[in-house]
Amino acid sequence: MNPRNLTAFSVMLAIGALAPVVAAQRPSSTSGGVPRLAFEKTTLPNGLEVILHEDHSTPIVVVNTWYKVGSGDEKPGRTGFAHLFEHIMFMGSQHVPTGEFDKLLEAAGANNNGSTTEDRTNYYESLPSNALPLALWLDADRMGHLLPVMDQAKLDLQRDVVKNERRQRVDNVPYGKWRETVLAALYPPNHPYHWPVIGSMADLSAASLDDVKQFFTTYYAPNNATIVIAGDFNRDSALTWVNRYFGGIPHGPAMPPRPVVPAVTVPRDTFLVLEDRVTLPRLFEVWETGRIYAPDDAPLDVLADVLAGDKNSRLYKRLVFDMQVAQDVSAFNNSTKLDGNFNIIVTPKPGQTPTRMAELVKEEIDKVVKDGVTPRELARALNSRRASFLDQIASVLGKSDRLAEYNYFAGTPDYIQQDAARYDRVTAADVQRVAAQYLTKPKVVLTVVPQGKTDLMVNGGTR
Repeated sequence: MNPRNLTAFSVMLAIGALAPVVAAQRPSSTSGGVPRLAFEKTTLPNGLEVILHEDHSTPIVVVNTWYKVGSGDEKPGRTGFAHLFEHIMFMGSQHVPTGEFDKLLEAAGANNNGSTTEDRTNYYESLPSNALPLALWLDADRMGHLLPVMDQAKLDLQRDVVKNERRQRVDNVPYGKWRETVLAALYPPNHPYHWPVIGSMADLSAASLDDVKQFFTTYYAPNNATIVIAGDFNRDSALTWVNRYFGGIPHGPAMPPRPVVPAVTVPRDTFLVLEDRVTLPRLFEVWETGRIYAPDDAPLDVLADVLAGDKNSRLYKRLVFDMQVAQDVSAFNNSTKLDGNFNIIVTPKPGQTPTRMAELVKEEIDKVVKDGVTPRELARALNSRRASFLDQIASVLGKSDRLAEYNYFAGTPDYIQQDAARYDRVTAADVQRVAAQYLTKPKVVLTVVPQGKTDLMVNGGTR
């Protein structure tokens, strides 16, 4: 750090009075091979939730801040704001000049990033343990002191960055528009998941400085945020720093309720075609399912693994290896806070058609509906789930994400063992039942085709 940065940091160390906290502690234990994540949850008077998880195995600490705002909290015509703020929050704040945020962290040996989904936005720093005060100060300054330096120039700069990101990740990427095309058809226009997280070019262009400031004032308040501190730190010191830096930030306005979610009904199979600069066509089939942690969420995850979770799965083995008619095939159940969807994606080999792929997919789904899955398939899927689950909590950053996710979506950080137990309870009958319940109802079918090849569209003749 240069002397000017050290001076600013030293000033912040002296600011703020220690506020009282109310803490809830949970012990560490292991059940069924899944360790319980020990944590302490604290709520400051201004509403900020703080979750502490100590792990002294390595001298690393992670600060992971979750704001309970995502693209699902936006309004039609004003989309992309949550993702836009993911960028703006790195632009500097009242006590951190533009460009200094990353420089300060890099000088301390840290790495940092952020992400936005339909339901939340998060920012994290992973850094040596002795740099924890720096990360907390930086996060507090952009939470409490961003608006005074938020101006039209910064908005225009980051708006252009996001537009370019959209070009790189969506508009100019092969098959890049498939997701937003499907979601727009699956969910009605007044549904919070109807529009893409990244927003549209038109809405980004239309966003005014007042629009953006109002969005920040509404959602980026301590009473709408959770900070997870995980790793190698001293509990008392961490709480002192949290209270010093965040305690003086005023409670924001009462959070507006999340939009009322209309019932999602796909009355009949919907067939779409999208021309793109691609060589091979690709088939996308999507069914509406349900929210995360709902009773059928885990069986649907297992069904996705059985169908196309790895190279031994039904669709992959049959289409790619045995018949050699597909380049690739995948399946996943995407469950979120308000709803979810089940996805199957197939790229046919040259000379094969999406219609043929749709026929083969239907055959395999029908087999699961009629005959169920074998004990070997179920065991392999559950073992894969357990391995993936344990891998996610192998790192300090992964643990911080799990604690924040459980706190928001399940209502408590203490959910890791219940989460794992959901899969342990899945039976072959459950997998067969959800296949019959969800994958036989109307769906959205998108065929992405090379330009001028709309005749390759799956049009419903096989369904």
